[in-house]
Amino acid sequence: MLRLRPYKSCDAAKIAEWIRDEDVFLKWGGQLFGDFPISAEIIDEKYRLQNGGCTEPDNFYPWVAIDEENCVVGHFIMRYLRGDHRLLRFGWVVVDDTIRGKGYGTEMLRLGLRYAFGILGVDKVTLGVFEGNERAHSCYRKAGFSDTGEVVEKQPWNVIEMAITRDRMTEIQGE
Repeated sequence: MLRLRPYKSCDAAKIAEWIRDEDVFLKWGGQLFGDFPISAEIIDEKYRLQNGGCTEPDNFYPWVAIDEENCVVGHFIMRYLRGDHRLLRFGWVVVDDTIRGKGYGTEMLRLGLRYAFGILGVDKVTLGVFEGNERAHSCYRKAGFSDTGEVVEKQPWNVIEMAITRDRMTEIQGE
């Protein structure tokens, strides 16, 4: 059973621990933080002092997932797209690599979706997954996201766009 709470500066060290190699760094979106390796200081500065790179002052919401023992086991961010408070994007999704494959990422994202639709009142949540990152792609599908059919050409990999609507989330919760 996971719970979400807002990111705190002390979480940065744990997040940085999970990004052990350059492949994970790139798949996490680390190139937006600079060069590998990443440190807790770089993550915390990006979040606290640079608003996650968002130009709008109230548009960056980093979260962590905590387990029954209050251990941080996952992390992701939310941000509105193009100033539209009905459209939210998830990003920088990462789970403790020692527990990957056990459903924590799916559960964390479902909690985030409940918050996005139920508390923030958005109509749609999007995210992107790099081609070839099948583990993440599968996790996102299990959480309820579907491929939109749009692929954004980027380096080092193309990005498959995914989304879920409020209506689809309601269907999933009813199943």
